[in-house]
Amino acid sequence: MEVIAGVLYHAVGASSAALCYTPQKKVNGWSWQTYWMAQALICWLVLPIVVAFITIPNLMLVLQQAPSSAMMKSFLLGMAYGVGGTAFGIAIRYVGFSLTYAIAVGISCVLGTILPPLVNGTLAAVLKSNGANFLITGMCLGAAGIALCGLAGRRKEIDLEKNNDTKTTFSLAKGLPLCLLAGLLSALYGFSIDQGQPIADIAAANGAGNFQSNVIYIFSNSGAFVTTLFYCLYLHNNEKTFGEYTKPNNKGTGLPVNYLMALLTGFLWYGQFFFYGLGHVRMGSYKFTSWAIHMIMLVLFSTVAGLIMKEWKTCSAKTKQILAGALVVLIVAVLLLTYGNYLGNP
Repeated sequence: MEVIAGVLYHAVGASSAALCYTPQKKVNGWSWQTYWMAQALICWLVLPIVVAFITIPNLMLVLQQAPSSAMMKSFLLGMAYGVGGTAFGIAIRYVGFSLTYAIAVGISCVLGTILPPLVNGTLAAVLKSNGANFLITGMCLGAAGIALCGLAGRRKEIDLEKNNDTKTTFSLAKGLPLCLLAGLLSALYGFSIDQGQPIADIAAANGAGNFQSNVIYIFSNSGAFVTTLFYCLYLHNNEKTFGEYTKPNNKGTGLPVNYLMALLTGFLWYGQFFFYGLGHVRMGSYKFTSWAIHMIMLVLFSTVAGLIMKEWKTCSAKTKQILAGALVVLIVAVLLLTYGNYLGNP
């Protein structure tokens, strides 16, 4: 039952991540970097510290006892994850959201799952364990389902371009390297959590229980915040947009709405990590599969959210058929990963 509970927590976290971008639609008068910096301050810096103080008993003692090497590894890997997120955002400009999501998240799903046991030297043992065949099959199906979502998304973008007769800046030559970079570096977030486990172990020994992963986010998320900060400051300086934080917009909604939307985005974005941690500790000896489950569910729920918001309404029948097939594959992938974990953690 612990594994089932873990998967359900991952589902809640993935749902939160799937919805975190929706408040941005209500933001007016802010450039991307202003909005992104405001929400990043909440999800990458403020909430990890505040939640750790609330959920980790004797936090200062835990930090004193935690190995500095684990802190540094988690922080640096978090910085790399932040670079991956930036590459993701730039890639969207050239190949669109759907292809960027399919390539980057697909790579991140596979690498982020395999990397921890590979580096720790346990991959061979894992492949011989009970339920391993279901885990590998589920992970491969998940990557295939993500790719199908990307294909459906690209067809959707083409359908919209035809219907609206709009010009596109599509460039695979520019976007593909960025997608690959985003996938490789984004995969390091799951590895950052893995390398920060010694800190979580000390937190657990001090009574943190299932909230133990929250102490790792102090380092992994702050690392991502640093790289986000540098990139946003660069954009602010280049585009002269520092004044947007205090200048009322011309839409009549005022700054409070923008800050409220950024705050909501930050809470939703951090919510995925909070529930990821609660699910991660319940996955038993197959904790490394947490990243694959999270990524697959994120794509699944993001696609469903798009359907609910009628983003696919004007697409061709062929595009909708591919999308339906992708959803079925993703659901089967989650079920196989869940069953594989169940067999390996009786």
